[in-house]
Amino acid sequence: MIIASFLFFLLVFVVIGALSVVASKHTTSDYLTAGQSIKPWLVALSAVATNNSGYMFTGMIGFTYMNGLSSIWLMVGWILGDFVGSVLLWRPIRDTTARRKLDSFSGLVTDWWGQDYRKLRRIAGLLILLFLGTYAGAQLNAGSKALHVLLDWNLTTGAWLGAIVVLIYSFAGGIRASIWTDAAQSMVMVVAMPMLMWMAMESVGGWNQMVSELHQVESGFMGWFPPGSTVWSATLFVVGWLFAGFGVVGQPHVMVRYMSLTDGKLMNQVRAYYYGWFTFFYGATIIVGLLARLIITNTEQFDSELALPTMAVELMPSILAGLVLAGLFAATMSTADSLVINCSAAVSRDVRPGRPMTFIQTKLATMTVIGIALVLAIYGNDSVFELVILAWGLLASAFAPLLLIYRFHRLPSEAQSITIMIAGVVAYLISHYTVITEYVYELLPSMTVAFAVYGLLHLKSPIPVVDR
Repeated sequence: MIIASFLFFLLVFVVIGALSVVASKHTTSDYLTAGQSIKPWLVALSAVATNNSGYMFTGMIGFTYMNGLSSIWLMVGWILGDFVGSVLLWRPIRDTTARRKLDSFSGLVTDWWGQDYRKLRRIAGLLILLFLGTYAGAQLNAGSKALHVLLDWNLTTGAWLGAIVVLIYSFAGGIRASIWTDAAQSMVMVVAMPMLMWMAMESVGGWNQMVSELHQVESGFMGWFPPGSTVWSATLFVVGWLFAGFGVVGQPHVMVRYMSLTDGKLMNQVRAYYYGWFTFFYGATIIVGLLARLIITNTEQFDSELALPTMAVELMPSILAGLVLAGLFAATMSTADSLVINCSAAVSRDVRPGRPMTFIQTKLATMTVIGIALVLAIYGNDSVFELVILAWGLLASAFAPLLLIYRFHRLPSEAQSITIMIAGVVAYLISHYTVITEYVYELLPSMTVAFAVYGLLHLKSPIPVVDR
């Protein structure tokens, strides 16, 4: 019964994405930004879903399962940082998209003030291909893990199925298909997550019993901060994740949602929908992660990133478990689709600036990117959480500082812009692969370095103010 339920609801999600072909204008601009025709509530639900699907459903729940209550500071720091980014940049990004008639994220980075930096655009496009391709592979990996639990399928089989679903989404309506399916699975999960929490809480004897047992899991599991932390280290921990949240503005697959909004004046509506759903969603994943630790006790032999699908199968009626797992799989695939579309935009618009591809060529580029993501999903050994955090940090380090500089009407030269971008990426890699990561999330030092480089460049050769 659970298999039939899963396949039925997955088919529903796929059909929703495929039906977006009805609204398609069959142009490259419509394929990449939906012709800036998306309503505020759709933008908001889609942005939350694509921002967090594989990361939340597998990575964040798994992180909470292993580390306990202290994971809440990821939520606090992330949402605060995200909010700062929304106030500073969402509206300017949408307005610049319309003013400059842009249809790729790299266009924002390289043509915000009409500067037409082609070398920068080519480098930005290649970075997006590399980092988002890795990210897309992680999403296929996340979806295949859910199928592994549900059907005991080989992870390779799940990755292949995911690639096929992404191909259907991409060829049907491009970014519009991703947005529609994001909204559908968001509506499913806003009902399913509280239901799963209630059933899990009942299975352990209610709220009070849950809290009591959680305090007995292991020393420090229910501490507000990681065991052994000091005031200084705890502050760095929270501030580091605030930078992670601000890093959302450097994510092409998320920002394209705001680029597709019907009117920049509606951004406050988007923000209200977005943060209401985001806060609920993030809090629910933490509670589910804590409950999972009580229900699934063989921590040494269990892959913590499988906590959500495992609990759904064990606790929920078959039809509901199938719905949750279909929603999980569809969510990760619609996010993967969005990542792939942005990679396609990079190939179509950025790798060969001045010689954009046709609509058909862009779709062929999409097929190639899906193939690369599939290979990464099959042969990559890192966890979803690790892959997503790495790709996320690299994108944020490369692009968020530049966008903020443009936002405040500063226009570095092309060489200066490339230097700032590369400095952020290199600083992130150094932070990620050294002991720095033991003390703070890597985006804090990497963005600090990027802005410091901007300051040094400004001292050497004053960076002009743009007023147009």
